[in-house]
Amino acid sequence: MKAIIYTSNTGSTAEYAQLLGNELNLPVHSLQQAKNKVPAGSEIIYLGWIMAGGIKGYKEAAKLYKVRAVCGVGMGQTGTQLKEVRDKNAIPQRIPLFTLQGNFDVKKLHGAYRFMMNVMVKTAGKGLANKTDRTTEEDDMLDMMVNGGKRVSLQNMKAITEWYKSIH
Repeated sequence: MKAIIYTSNTGSTAEYAQLLGNELNLPVHSLQQAKNKVPAGSEIIYLGWIMAGGIKGYKEAAKLYKVRAVCGVGMGQTGTQLKEVRDKNAIPQRIPLFTLQGNFDVKKLHGAYRFMMNVMVKTAGKGLANKTDRTTEEDDMLDMMVNGGKRVSLQNMKAITEWYKSIH
């Protein structure tokens, strides 16, 4: 592996990329920086933020580099939504996919993203709040929407670090 490359919107993905880089002793670059620092065709681990199931920057990274693993960072709990994310992004089965729960602070979003998330928090949040038989995951999602929350942690990356160590 040559590097960890990421695309971040509010900082959660960048934070995970730095934690992972420290843990695996790999250089970390944003996708924009990497274009000048990491040779095309290099083997990388790619991290991107999830919006509506899409991993931002993945398609561009996959054209430039040999992506050996993908990590999507979103609001869902770590390790969930794997099939949906894999299908939506057309990530080949041979590439390990990990999902990580990021932080949530609607104030850090910009423009259309802030507007969309405000609408989502109001509609989905109201629906979840009124639901009487919420799952643990739904309780966590509601708490995150209402109170915001810091969810980035080294513990969430356990599956990724174990995968990496198993191939090296």
